[in-house]
Amino acid sequence: MTKRRPNALELRHPFFRPLWRRIVLIAVLAGWTVVEATAGNAVWALLMAGIGVYSAYVFFFDFVLPDDVNAPSANP
Repeated sequence: MTKRRPNALELRHPFFRPLWRRIVLIAVLAGWTVVEATAGNAVWALLMAGIGVYSAYVFFFDFVLPDDVNAPSANP
């Protein structure tokens, strides 16, 4: 049995199953982007915006939990 190595930006985790948690994370990242941009830190603002865009893509367009893939389908 091989152990799965933890990823630094693991967004397909059971913690993010509820929709509200995904929405809150995107809102926090968007807010932090605005804070960094208004403070004049363009590099940090772009970094937070990039993480926010990637997270939004994974959460709302490509969100499949690892245990959902292995689950048997309802229609055999």
